[in-house]
Amino acid sequence: MRPEPEAEPGRDRGTRREPLPPTWYGVRAAACGLAAIMAVLSAPAVAADDPFRPARLEMVDQIERIASLVRGPAVPTELDPRVLEAMRDVPRHALVPQAVRDAAYEDRPLPIGYGQTISQPYIVALMTDLLAPEPGDVMLEIGTGSGYQAAVLAELVDRVYSMEIVPELAERAAGDLAGLGYANVAVRAADGYHGWQEHGPYDGIVVTAAASHIPPPLVAQLKPGGRMVIPVGATFMVQQLMLVETDGDGMVRTEAILPVRFVPFTRGSR
Repeated sequence: MRPEPEAEPGRDRGTRREPLPPTWYGVRAAACGLAAIMAVLSAPAVAADDPFRPARLEMVDQIERIASLVRGPAVPTELDPRVLEAMRDVPRHALVPQAVRDAAYEDRPLPIGYGQTISQPYIVALMTDLLAPEPGDVMLEIGTGSGYQAAVLAELVDRVYSMEIVPELAERAAGDLAGLGYANVAVRAADGYHGWQEHGPYDGIVVTAAASHIPPPLVAQLKPGGRMVIPVGATFMVQQLMLVETDGDGMVRTEAILPVRFVPFTRGSR
């Protein structure tokens, strides 16, 4: 019997990047000064003697075991080694509330406040793998949450633009990501249904909340050959993690990956 994963609501060290402009909510030069600029050329600020690293390594081992067991015609049984390496590097414990920090590397969702959760690590790894990230890519995330998914993507791509409808979560994630040195992530507090058009089109879009349908404005912001990973379905019902792909002729292909459970996609001002 296949377990049903639970979930809710990424930087290539070899690529030089310019700091993001000071008008964005995320990593702002005005707020971070020289530290943000230096972060472009350095790894995230994780201590070499990080006591959480053994737990992080065990988390990735468990992700690999789960991937080998979950079955489905479109479910990968082996995940991209680059994705797994990013999961080994990103300090998940630094991106969850203090109250649940000791459980940061358990393979389960964790509450992050305001009725939201952070996805279980396997789901984060799977969704990242399905995006097929490349070092020069620009990604859009809908549902910043704690900032963990954005941090994983920031390890792998050139830029990450992330939108969060809960202003308090957006502000907290932006500060935490800045503190960890992710100068290639910008966070915006806004309804993500219509995306972030001025920075598109995107190589990939990841949505970390369950929508009732695939938002057409997000599909329109994908590059030809781009991918979107999104859970679709009603709250308290079976949801499907969907892979959406576009081609050079403007055709859109969708594929159901596996059943999941996410918090609902929230619209409008809060």
